[in-house]
Amino acid sequence: MSDPDAAAGATDGGTGGDPPVRRVSDWDGERLRGLADAHETPLYVQDLDRVRENCERLLGAFPDADVRYAVKAHTGQAVLEAVRDAGLDAECASAGEVDRALAAGFDGSRLHYTAVNPPARDLDYVVGVAAADPDLTVTVGAVDTLDRLAERGYDGRVCVRVNPGVGAGHHEKVTTGGAAKFGIPYDRAATAARDAAERFDVVGVHAHAGSGIDPDQLDSHRELVARMGELARDLTDPDGEGVAPLDLEYVDVGGGFGVPYREDAPALDLPAVADATREAVAPLPEGVDLAVEPGRYVVADAGVLLTQVNTVKPTPDETVVGVDAGMTDLLRPSMYDAYHPIRNLGGAEGEPSAGEREATPVTVAGPICETGDTLGRDRALAAPARGDLLAVGVAGAYGYEMASQYNSRPRPAEVAIDDGTATTTRRRETLGDLTTVEREAARQGAER
Repeated sequence: MSDPDAAAGATDGGTGGDPPVRRVSDWDGERLRGLADAHETPLYVQDLDRVRENCERLLGAFPDADVRYAVKAHTGQAVLEAVRDAGLDAECASAGEVDRALAAGFDGSRLHYTAVNPPARDLDYVVGVAAADPDLTVTVGAVDTLDRLAERGYDGRVCVRVNPGVGAGHHEKVTTGGAAKFGIPYDRAATAARDAAERFDVVGVHAHAGSGIDPDQLDSHRELVARMGELARDLTDPDGEGVAPLDLEYVDVGGGFGVPYREDAPALDLPAVADATREAVAPLPEGVDLAVEPGRYVVADAGVLLTQVNTVKPTPDETVVGVDAGMTDLLRPSMYDAYHPIRNLGGAEGEPSAGEREATPVTVAGPICETGDTLGRDRALAAPARGDLLAVGVAGAYGYEMASQYNSRPRPAEVAIDDGTATTTRRRETLGDLTTVEREAARQGAER
């Protein structure tokens, strides 16, 4: 389905003067209401023009670095194609993400498989891809995984993931740099990399502090970067420990660049972060490049989730505003206590426009049978009425990607805005979709 209307983008200027962050208040409310009318709710809207702007901002801040998009932030084909065309590589955390990136047109030279405790079927698939396209790079965070690759006959490009003992992020569940699950301990990394070089083509070292790093956590990011620079110098030093130097191509210091979710939070000073990153990692050995892996920064403020009010329930303690989107559509508030801005776009029949109503504190709750199924608590919204449309902002990263069918709820639809045209990129699931795999299994069983 295609919609030829004008773009639902921000009111600010285009790429040349685009703001460093798009607030939920910047979206064209009339256009969003039109999309909700045409496609129903819950509905994700992703603006590809904004994705491209964010890619260009990253490339401008890191002109000499290899910028890789962390695919897990948003795997939609339209987004991946926009990122590919903008010039970013793809960092994939699973075989499924590799498959999606290949389908979007990335070739092996632009693919980096960075799995954690990869399942056997994932390794089998990726080794098969690498056999056809040996430019693909596999990032490995355990010596055991190196052994598993060798058992499959793989001897190609490898990057060694390091646990630097330094973590940061918006929540403890996504603070990876100091968690034992991620990477080879720093004090063992040099030995592991040199040993790996006897079996594989070791092309890089990698570390990642965490996800959603805010300006107050940049000291931890700089410490991680400095440690990785030191490791690279050690591994490439011909005089180091009397062993042959490694011919590294890059030092990957991860991504995790945060975006402001709260309306009054400042945007990340990306040029300052880039300068600090280069300064901390320097001097890199000759021929060794810097690599970064932003995900959230590319797509978060390019997306909104639209949801309709179906219930307004005053209680002695709070007013609960029930909507048709919940934790199955946007999990982050329930899982991480994450804050997403919410804007009332109005539209209820017979009600004044949202701009004419008095703001009132409400809890926005979804339809899932869980106390934690809320999109926001104590939010001052233009007094909601049944039929109003709410826009949940900064929802482009880890929104649709974490959606589920819990409570047997079909997943929402998604549209992408591209140069003024809205196209359905993921159709709304139906009740019939919920039992498709069971019916297929039953049919296959009967055929046997």
